[in-house]
Parts: sequence; C-alpha cells; structure tokens
Amino acid sequence: MSYRLGSEARAQGHRLHVHDTLGSTNTEAMAQARAGETGPLWVVTHRQEAGRGRRGNAWASLPGNLAASVLWPVAGVAPDHLAELGFVAGLALIEALEAACGTLPDTRTGTGARSLWLKWPNDVLLDGKKLAGLLLEAETLPGGRRAAVIGFGVNVAAAPDGLDAASLAATGYAGGAEALLEHLSDRMAVRARAWNRGRNFADLREDWLARAAGLGSEIAVRSGEHILRGVFETIDEGGRLVILAPDGKRHTVTAGEVHFGTAATAA
Repeated sequence: MSYRLGSEARAQGHRLHVHDTLGSTNTEAMAQARAGETGPLWVVTHRQEAGRGRRGNAWASLPGNLAASVLWPVAGVAPDHLAELGFVAGLALIEALEAACGTLPDTRTGTGARSLWLKWPNDVLLDGKKLAGLLLEAETLPGGRRAAVIGFGVNVAAAPDGLDAASLAATGYAGGAEALLEHLSDRMAVRARAWNRGRNFADLREDWLARAAGLGSEIAVRSGEHILRGVFETIDEGGRLVILAPDGKRHTVTAGEVHFGTAATAA
C-alpha cells in the first residue's frame, strides 16, 4: 500500500511528497518553505534517520512507523496564536488514531475502555505509554514571511526498546502507517478549518481538555533543574498549563516535561 492523502485534505488543496529516506521530515518541510513553498504540503518518508523531538531530543523512527510533517500556511495567523497549531495537530492525531483503529483495547485489562489520551503539550499516550509525539517548529523567512511545520511520529509497527512506549501493532492494528496518514491528513484539514487561524481556539481548547491525560490529578513538571508539583487544573486561553500548587497558588507553565502518578512523586 502506498501513501496518499485523505479525500478531505485533497479537496482542500493539500499535496504530498513521499521519500524513501530522509534525515528529518521537519527539516525537509522547512527547506521547502525556504524555497518558496507555502503549503499545505505533507512530507512523508519510509525511513527517517535523524528524527527529533522537543528540546532537541532524538526521536527513533523504526521501520513501519509513521514519520510525517506538514508545512502549514500561517499567513493571517497572529504570532501569539501560532503555538495553538500544536493543539490542533494533537486533536487531529488522536481522532485519526480512533478513526483508523476503532476502539482500542486496553492492553493491560483487555477491555475496550478509552485508552488514548493527550499529554500536554504534544504527546499521545496509549494506556499511559507514549504512542506518538508532535513537534511544532516555526521560522521567519527572508522577507518576513513566516513558516510553520508540524511533525508527527507514531509508533505504528513497533516501539523503541528501553523506553516506556507503546505501538499500535501491539493492540492488533494491521492497517499500516499509510492508512493512518489518510485519516490524519483529513482530520488536520477539518480541525484547522474549525480553528480558523486562532479565532476559535476556545472551542478547540474544550475538546482538547476532554481528552487530556491527568486532568484534575497530581502532576509534576520538570523544566531544567526546576520541578513544579501540584494539581493539573486546565490549560489557559494560550494553551499554557495551569497548576494549583499545594500552597494554593496557581502557576502557568509554557514548557516542561509532565510526569504523572508515582513518576510525579519521583520527578
């Protein structure tokens, strides 16, 4: 089966470049932007050799997994709304996973209870383990034009060894990364149109919170050497994490690594 975009994405003018091997789909998509491309342009590779995650961390992309990026047009998007694209993409991805896989069984209990959750700011968890990650990168190009690229890495066929990670294959999913991309491109088209360049983030925020891992529970957020502990109350109108600390003070967090449960205590 070959990669192709979904019908809704194609109807909205999305295009697709497929590669056998790339260092990074995000790097290639941004290179296309520097060359004058405006998007929406999807870049997919069968083999990604230098994938990366947030804060420069490496992202292992094993054979059969999905490595894709989309160059998204951001003309007319105010700078303070650009980060919201990460939440648009997170919702699109979790909805694509549900559309492709149906109700995934909880691999711990064998039940059909919901097992997919969004972890702030940009991961998808399956039964508490990392299934997918997103990377939003933006750049101001010569002439002042801005470019935004969203990278998607999904453990479809396998999860990296030695990490607390999950794969779709372990649930019995056999649709392949190609089928997932069709759903993802369609859901991205639909969700981005509803977001309307940031004008409707309030509605999207409510949808994101309905799928948020750890909402209302004790978490810890590590940023460098600093650790903040408290209850995950919400995300604010800018997508920042809001934590109620034990002393009753509320803190907003713009970046950091979230830990849940016993990991929150140990963080």
